[in-house]
Amino acid sequence: MTMNVSIIGGRECRVFQSGDARALLVQVVSGQQAGELESEVEQIAVSDVGFVMVAVPIADWELELMPWAEPAISRRPEVGSGAGDTLRFIVDNLMPWWNGQRACQPAVPVVLGGYSLGGLFSLWAACQTDRFAAVAAGSPSLWAGNWPEYAATHPMLARQVYLSLGDREERSRNKIMARVGERIRDEHDRLVRQLGDGRTMLHWEQGGHFADPAGRMARAFSWCLKHTTE
Repeated sequence: MTMNVSIIGGRECRVFQSGDARALLVQVVSGQQAGELESEVEQIAVSDVGFVMVAVPIADWELELMPWAEPAISRRPEVGSGAGDTLRFIVDNLMPWWNGQRACQPAVPVVLGGYSLGGLFSLWAACQTDRFAAVAAGSPSLWAGNWPEYAATHPMLARQVYLSLGDREERSRNKIMARVGERIRDEHDRLVRQLGDGRTMLHWEQGGHFADPAGRMARAFSWCLKHTTE
């Protein structure tokens, strides 16, 4: 496995490669998550399917990833306006950079993923554009805002979707956050109906929201990697 830093659209992105790339994995990461990336990538590499992962640094987690306002996350009036800019960076900057790196080589599937708000963003983004073959959503914050209404009017455009949630997350004393269990079950059911059997997975992890995020994301990307390169 190799790692280097590339400046893409003005952002300093860490780029990992394992073998000959058969897929591009794109993950939005916070500063804390960046410290666990090597462990995550090593776990994905066990699959023996070559890939490149580009970690997109997110400086302002709420502003850059929230697709709508959510007082339970932030009362800043600007939160809810930045997700579109992050998606445009990925589509208009990162993907052209990747195509330039590949030169005349055949196109490979692109998997978008993230944890927590990053998972919510990834699901939202894959309903905005068909540029992603799969979504790896680790413990996505589907409790936030009006996800059911959005999902009902925006079909999933990716072909494969992996969802996970900790088995203690829906036991939260916060009633708003506790609805995440019901929402992720409903989302999985919706995706099964829309994408068909075998194209989506809901995996229940052990523990609460902060238990083993690197491992959860590794399992999410590994599933997507397998199902998009078979």
